[in-house]
Amino acid sequence: MKILTHPIYQEHLVPEGHPERPERITSLVGHLRASGITQDHKLVEASSASPEEILRAHPQSYMAQLEQLSPSHGVTPVDTDTWMSPRSHDAACIAAGAACNGVDLLLNNEETRIFCAVRPPGHHAERSSAMGFCLYNSIAIAALKALDRPEIERVAILDFDVHHANGTVDIFQDNPAVLVCSTFQHPYYPNRLFDVTASNIVNSPLVAGSGSIEFRRAVEQDWLPALERHQPDLIFVSAGFDAHAHDPLANINLFEDDYTWVTQQIVASANQYAKGRILSTLEGGYDLDALASCVSVHLEALA
Repeated sequence: MKILTHPIYQEHLVPEGHPERPERITSLVGHLRASGITQDHKLVEASSASPEEILRAHPQSYMAQLEQLSPSHGVTPVDTDTWMSPRSHDAACIAAGAACNGVDLLLNNEETRIFCAVRPPGHHAERSSAMGFCLYNSIAIAALKALDRPEIERVAILDFDVHHANGTVDIFQDNPAVLVCSTFQHPYYPNRLFDVTASNIVNSPLVAGSGSIEFRRAVEQDWLPALERHQPDLIFVSAGFDAHAHDPLANINLFEDDYTWVTQQIVASANQYAKGRILSTLEGGYDLDALASCVSVHLEALA
């Protein structure tokens, strides 16, 4: 397994007090180094996604809009939650690039597991809208890159972030080659596209206060049968860890054991359908200690 990251993620700046802050990556990577995980699973510097790769998921007009919004200094809002600084667009391109690099490593048979330690996150970015801290939908860009390969007919995107994967649903709701499964607190942000009905979209809302029992039931009853029907050639994971009980942004009460368990379920499905191939990319998770410990158990279960 390789861990793809880049120092530019520290240069995506946000206002003081914003939860999606540079320390998320510096703290996480520092923990992975200190724990010895990176001795067995190398840190690799990601390269940028090409415009052609990004345009698989987003129109040219949207890319131009983000480039025009990019400030020469300071920080500027894209919406009430989402901000850009001078290096933010580059960081978003390299976050998408990490996932695209990971697809190449998997499909060239160099690795079977990839984790992308990136920011900004991506799963709220709709086809033509930035929102929820997200600029480009990295997981969608990577999934579409994979589907360009002749040996990949179907993929699955599994999202256990506490917030619904509205952007991923927006991009793939009419694409039956992509199964999208999302567990999320509801009603809660972003309150968009949670009610889409399509054979390839599996939405699993969880009421505030839900914990391990409700989460595991949703995965067992919703995700696993959908994966059996879809039989993906490659599995992508939008790995958000903000459903942890200590996270400040939501009210779902998961713990490290739950992230170990769900990763084990994903690994079993990948081994059964996808030649073991999994690409996981970081989405949410805003308590630094919980984020570090949850990513650690996620990586252990992936490996």
